[in-house]
Amino acid sequence: MTEGEGTIVGQAAVDQLLEVLDLESTGTMSFRGMSPPVGPQRVYGGQVAGQALVAAGRTVAPDRVVHSLHGYFVRAGDPAEPIAYEVENIRDGRSFSVRRSVALQHGKPIFFMSASFQRHEEGLDHQTPVPPDVPAPQDVPTMSDRLARYPERLGIWGQIPRPIDVRYVGEPGWVRPGDRPAEKHQRVWMRIDGKLPDDPLLHACALTYASDLTLLDSVLSVHGEVWGPGGVVGASLDHALWFHRPFRADEWFLYDCGSPSASGARGLATGQLFTVDGRHIASVVQEGLLRRVGE
Repeated sequence: MTEGEGTIVGQAAVDQLLEVLDLESTGTMSFRGMSPPVGPQRVYGGQVAGQALVAAGRTVAPDRVVHSLHGYFVRAGDPAEPIAYEVENIRDGRSFSVRRSVALQHGKPIFFMSASFQRHEEGLDHQTPVPPDVPAPQDVPTMSDRLARYPERLGIWGQIPRPIDVRYVGEPGWVRPGDRPAEKHQRVWMRIDGKLPDDPLLHACALTYASDLTLLDSVLSVHGEVWGPGGVVGASLDHALWFHRPFRADEWFLYDCGSPSASGARGLATGQLFTVDGRHIASVVQEGLLRRVGE
């Protein structure tokens, strides 16, 4: 389905995301990925991280599930060019498999990632509690509701497909300068806006894709700052993600984000993800480059 003029949402947008994550095999340990036909001027970081995890996961035994990844964004990606992914088998042990996945364009790395996969084991179990008094996703304004208030801030984001249903509990970072109060936490409800196949690796890749979407915004939230003219421009520098419990990325999860530090034109953001019933499913840490811009 479409929403407004040219914006693809719902299952149609999810199907496009599935095509982006469905890499072409070019060898035993090599793959090729494409970017969406309409998108920003550089490859979205969550896309290349998700594709790198797809590549790594396809070289691991299916009884081993990804439990962590650590990646660095080293060059801006060109969305008009295919991305080559080369996977290195670091180790296959009795319980864990470790892979290194490198994304390349024009023969140079744009992103590299280490990912670790584990066979199922039982052990100690505890978790951080879900934040209290957070409104349910159905009680939070939709992205369309919020975008309607700021048509001048849309730009390319009003045209590209939206496979993720994103609902900010507070004000997002793309409002007008001065319209955003300073908040210690940024909380966002998310879900893939359609149905995904049951493959756990695909759900992990979809969550990786989503986890880069709003995380760095929590650094700005501490200061009541916004993205774009009169605010800040930025880019992801690295990304680390730990998967704690089974989940479905096409069901609602709360992304509870904050920033412990910002200095030297860099900001550190942390996030914890919870299901509607309060299970802590993942944790994320990212550092980003943040620079002020004029009007």
